[in-house]
Amino acid sequence: MVSLIEQHIVSLLKEGDKRAIPIIYENYSGALLGVIQKIIKDEAMAQDVLQETFIKVWRYSQKYDEKKAKLFTWLYRIARNTAIDKLRSHNLKFEKEIQIADSNVYKISTAELNQDTLDLQKHVATLDEKYQEVLKALFFEGMTQQEASDELDIPLGTIKSRLKIGLRELKKIYNP
Repeated sequence: MVSLIEQHIVSLLKEGDKRAIPIIYENYSGALLGVIQKIIKDEAMAQDVLQETFIKVWRYSQKYDEKKAKLFTWLYRIARNTAIDKLRSHNLKFEKEIQIADSNVYKISTAELNQDTLDLQKHVATLDEKYQEVLKALFFEGMTQQEASDELDIPLGTIKSRLKIGLRELKKIYNP
């Protein structure tokens, strides 16, 4: 059974009425912060995620469909996904900082180059364009997977899939 407050909030959201946000905040912020804090232990970051959650709630308010989910379930999913995204982003940023400090990319001498791999660009050029762009970004331009995702405007999961398939195709060339 849907409460009167929830019905009121839903109608305000559908109308694009900004009065919905303070009502949602008053009724759901404590529960949403609890959801976020189970994922993000840092209090300040959790508060930031809560604010980002409310921004997303407002941005996607027209997409809410009460036939698909109750209001709290919809809010919960937005809060949870925002927290997970923030945590991943924070961890990736931390990993990038470590990776740069420990990088040995520029420490290879020409004596260590394998003659069999010098024709790699030629073989990459034989692949489907979507695999080429990912492999070029990652291996020839030195981007991380996240940087390639941002630069190419392709979801990170798609970058990983194309990398895997592209490498599998290259393996067929090098290990027939």
